[in-house]
Amino acid sequence: METHQGFLSTDPHELYYWRMQRGRDRMERDKVAEQNQYKRRLRVCVATCNRADYSKLAPIMFGIKSHPDEFDLEVMVLGSHLIDDYGNTFRMIEQDDFDIGSKLHTIVRGEDEAAMVESVGLALVKLPDVLQRLRPDILVIHGDRFDALALATAAALMNIRILHVEGGEVSGTIDDSIRHAISKLAHYHACCTPRAEQYLIAMCEDHSRILLAGCPSYDKLLSPQHREDYMDIIKSWLGDKVQKNDYIVALQHPVTTDIRHSIKIYGLMLDALLSFNKKTLILFPNIDAGSKEMVRVMRKKGIEQHPNFRAVKHIPFEQFIQLVCHAGCMIGNSSCGVREAGAFGTPVINLGTRQTGRETGENVLHVRDADTHNKIYHALELQFGKRYPCSKIYGDGNAVPRILKFLRSIDLDKPLQKTFCFPPVKDSISQDIDHILETQSALSVDLGGTNLRVAIVCMMGNIVKKYAQPNPKTFEARMQLIVKMCSDAIRDAVGLNCRILGVGVSTGGRVNPQEGVVMHSTKLIPEWTSVNLRTPISDALHLPVWVDNDGNCAALAEKKFGHGKGVENFVTIITGTGIGGGIIHHSELVHGSTFCAAELGHIMVSFEGPECSCGSRGCIEAYASGMALQREAKRLHDEDLLKVEGMDMKLSEPVTAGHLINAARLGNSKADAVLNKACTALGVGIVNILHIVNPSLVILSGVLSSYYKTPVQHVINERALFSAQSIKVVTSELEEPALLGAASMVLDYATRRTY
Repeated sequence: METHQGFLSTDPHELYYWRMQRGRDRMERDKVAEQNQYKRRLRVCVATCNRADYSKLAPIMFGIKSHPDEFDLEVMVLGSHLIDDYGNTFRMIEQDDFDIGSKLHTIVRGEDEAAMVESVGLALVKLPDVLQRLRPDILVIHGDRFDALALATAAALMNIRILHVEGGEVSGTIDDSIRHAISKLAHYHACCTPRAEQYLIAMCEDHSRILLAGCPSYDKLLSPQHREDYMDIIKSWLGDKVQKNDYIVALQHPVTTDIRHSIKIYGLMLDALLSFNKKTLILFPNIDAGSKEMVRVMRKKGIEQHPNFRAVKHIPFEQFIQLVCHAGCMIGNSSCGVREAGAFGTPVINLGTRQTGRETGENVLHVRDADTHNKIYHALELQFGKRYPCSKIYGDGNAVPRILKFLRSIDLDKPLQKTFCFPPVKDSISQDIDHILETQSALSVDLGGTNLRVAIVCMMGNIVKKYAQPNPKTFEARMQLIVKMCSDAIRDAVGLNCRILGVGVSTGGRVNPQEGVVMHSTKLIPEWTSVNLRTPISDALHLPVWVDNDGNCAALAEKKFGHGKGVENFVTIITGTGIGGGIIHHSELVHGSTFCAAELGHIMVSFEGPECSCGSRGCIEAYASGMALQREAKRLHDEDLLKVEGMDMKLSEPVTAGHLINAARLGNSKADAVLNKACTALGVGIVNILHIVNPSLVILSGVLSSYYKTPVQHVINERALFSAQSIKVVTSELEEPALLGAASMVLDYATRRTY
């Protein structure tokens, strides 16, 4: 007797059908569980054709392999990986502990245009059998090689979904045509830069299938685990006597649309390197048409036997990157020079037209018309030994997590057929990508006399997260804390969906923003003179860094987020511990010839006034700053002239400017006289500013701004020229002008550079 649906049943027929139904239900549940298990393990095939694309695909492969419960990885190797003359580089894939499921010999030797076409044809003959056997859900291919074009063609015709890495870029050769052709065949795109994303959208690709990921190789380049054995690597490839920053890495490939000219440039490069007389690591060119002729030129000049040169076919990527990082210069036309080298600030000389369409950092010097030995030699003189700010144009080190998240979101039940969109090209970045809606943001650093503050600030001026620590006393401790706090913020930014574009630093004193150097600081921050802030922060964080005076930063904050938005000419004056400010003229910040412009606190309003912190007398700051008011409050207190009836003042608390203001409000004539003198001094100084730069707006910022606003406007009405009396004085509504101003440098200039 069995129970069925809550009652006892003795009917054998009913029990039979019930057992049958229960069996069918169990089978259905097992089927659903099997389907769910299948969905959880996405079968991903990664196809690599040469040493260059493996450096971009390997981080993705490691990421997929680290999630065996979600992904089933298949590795396909073809192209020059399997050719002895190019180093049999498939072995490095095996050394990375990847199981190579398929090896396809697809290269027809000859290294000319016809051989490239025949290689594509041979690959198309061999690929169908392999793809039919592997049956991947997704085929991941990279870049712009003719081998990759064969892969994309075969997969598209066999209804296999394609994820194309690094589409949408422009380099300036036949590679563009191949890359764009692959993009049109691919179903999904993982691109590296906002410009590439916009180009894909302009090519009518569905923007919901485009991921702005960054370059996967940057995940390894920007890893916090720097190799300490780089000198061993340098010595193993270049000899024991070679030091870092004192050698050259050369890598030149043929330009298949103009082979003869690219061979000529190659010969001129070798002549210039011979004349320059520095140790040089030179890599053999890739397998493109024209490479054999380039090797002949190299051997004819005796490069392989020359004591200054080390010619090699292949270097493992991790070692090659260390060699590029610590080189005095990189020369040639490899994409590594305009992409990966920028992450280290290594100076690069790009020869010819092969990479001229690429986005580059300021470390790249283009020699497009490299028609003479002298021109290339002069470029070497200009670049060798320099260091540039680290650039993150091509990524921020988080590409692989984004790509894995993107792969997980792919719905295999949706139709495979591509749909093309025809929208106008959008100016905004990534606003329509459902897979990753990151907010372009800046790290801002406010270096105060007491506290060191760091904030993540988004494009709209919202402070997403703020950090504060006491400012250490020594230079070394201060720099370590800046880097640590910024590193913590960068880690948090990923979870907060913020893409950090760079770092802005606001500090007191005179600053050279072009070099990122604090030339002379205030007395509030001792040991802070002739200090290069830009380079150590950029090197540690692999981000571009901007540095400026705190007064200038306050002006920039008003320009982007405050009363100065849309105003062409205005002045910001900070009324705090000291007096500072910034001048915006024709929508640009005024720095002056020696970066001393807008030292507004040191405008003299009296020959015989009180001594100022700058060593002079009669400056605005000596009358109207918080320190000046505190000094006068303490003097009155010592003379027992400060406290009045109704004023609450504890004996133990220090005397501040607030006590002076409170005493004046309660009728203390001595305190009132001090404040009237301070208001007059500040007002007269501002009248002088109005007569010199004639702004249309004066913005008072800082803790004393609300107190000074009305008296200053009164002084302007009394003492300014008639044409300047209509100029308005307003108080800032920004709560954190220093942090917002530091962020505005990044948000404005980094996006101008097309990060």
